[in-house]
Amino acid sequence: MRLPPEMHPAGMRLRGRILLAVLAGTLAALGQAPFDLWPLSILGLTLLFALIRNAPDPRTAGWTGWAAGTGYFALALFWIIEPFLIQPERHGWMAPFALVGMSAGLALFWAVAGAASRALGGTVLSLIAIFAAVEVARSYVLTGFPWALIGHVWIDTPVVQLAGLAGHHGLTLLALGAGASLLLLLTPSRRWWGAGGVALLGAAAIWGGMMSHGGGVSPSTDAGDTLAQAADRPVIRMIQPNIPQHLKWDRTMIPLFFQRQVDFTAALGPDTDRSRPDLVIWSETALSVLLENAEPELLAISQAAAGVPVVLGIQRFIGQRTYNSALYLDQDGVVRGIYDKHHLVPFGEYMPFGEIMARFGIHGMAASRGGGFSAGPGPRLMDLGPLGRALPLICYEAVFPNAVIDAPERPDFLMQITNDAWFGAFSGPYQHLAQARLRAVEQGLPMIRVANTGVSAMIDPLGRVTAQIPLGEAGWLDAELPAPHAPTFYARTGEVPVISGIAFLVLLSVVQSVILRRRKIGIDAGSGGA
Repeated sequence: MRLPPEMHPAGMRLRGRILLAVLAGTLAALGQAPFDLWPLSILGLTLLFALIRNAPDPRTAGWTGWAAGTGYFALALFWIIEPFLIQPERHGWMAPFALVGMSAGLALFWAVAGAASRALGGTVLSLIAIFAAVEVARSYVLTGFPWALIGHVWIDTPVVQLAGLAGHHGLTLLALGAGASLLLLLTPSRRWWGAGGVALLGAAAIWGGMMSHGGGVSPSTDAGDTLAQAADRPVIRMIQPNIPQHLKWDRTMIPLFFQRQVDFTAALGPDTDRSRPDLVIWSETALSVLLENAEPELLAISQAAAGVPVVLGIQRFIGQRTYNSALYLDQDGVVRGIYDKHHLVPFGEYMPFGEIMARFGIHGMAASRGGGFSAGPGPRLMDLGPLGRALPLICYEAVFPNAVIDAPERPDFLMQITNDAWFGAFSGPYQHLAQARLRAVEQGLPMIRVANTGVSAMIDPLGRVTAQIPLGEAGWLDAELPAPHAPTFYARTGEVPVISGIAFLVLLSVVQSVILRRRKIGIDAGSGGA
């Protein structure tokens, strides 16, 4: 009697391997915010590497990588369904397809890594090099999506300080190296114990060094913590209105939400000697009217600010183009600066072939016009007078290091305005905050982060949150702007050194594979001759 294919021992082994791979990917994702369980992430990578290394051929290793990637991205990016549920009657049908499609699609990068590393012999070097390379590719291909990179598991640990040297890809290399080191320790061969032990001792040394650099301070503190800056530092007021996304454009609610932000702007601080801040910042698209029609609202804001400059998010319309912008009102209420978001969210702020898609009722979720928003010219500094020059980042832009690296000059601080109501109330907002902290560490610059629904936060150059308004709360908070540090190595050199290093590791793994194959051929030939 012939067994059905699914009951064949080989098929059962493949099915078991796929299930283990999904488990490995899920464990690896638990290192991302808000879980921050980095030891489980390293364990997941170790399990994945073991499965790939023991795969009978590159094809099986590719399927293993794809299954692990699907599990990883399904958990890490589960928040991706949230934007589709804001208007469920319009976009709800796309939610399951978005999660499955995004997870399975991004997992293709891991599939390539699994197959390629196994084709190179499944060595530890090839596993580290190829997986690091595909994470770099994921950061750039099709405008890039460097969200939930493997290296992000270190953001809530002292190891994040390494980002000042090698950026987020350097953190990815370290995470992959830790997973590979654990694999060596678990390999039943004495010759690997020493290598694995040395690697883990090296990781421990890095951890200790980062602790002494300041990374051991808790990343989540309040405004009264010892991280507070000297009294002569500028005070920034963060305005968090906590407007639910499904009500944000409701005409009956718009006046209420606007007045809430005006009242927060006008409020006197608790310090009688310094009751007014030096700058007030509102979140992304804080105003519901276009800039061209916003004169009454801007006047009301200026009056409430009582001589304090204000930065706020607003949309503006020029010709046939709509921009998602940040606006700077000086102490007299005069518009002194405008920044247009340049890195737009695909299928969110714009639709490829948008006008054609609009004929079928398909629009970018954050834009009402078929073509969505238009991209601004690129990173630009905003001169805020005595406070110095800020680099504005609108929402999604803070995910990309190059949005900072490509600035024409080094700013005095980073300033992100965002509307994280799109990301729900679980993992999305916390992952977005974590990446903002990472940008601060990479550059050695403080970051002011003002979000509609939270988390609004003041972040120092070591990535520590010195003050915050929790997620899902309406309010305002005055916080002192930390002083910037000297430019980090990563700030001076950008992505080139670390990406070149990863490319070199890939080359080494190819050379290693060739040498091992020639050695094996030589051994086989010698055995045949005997």
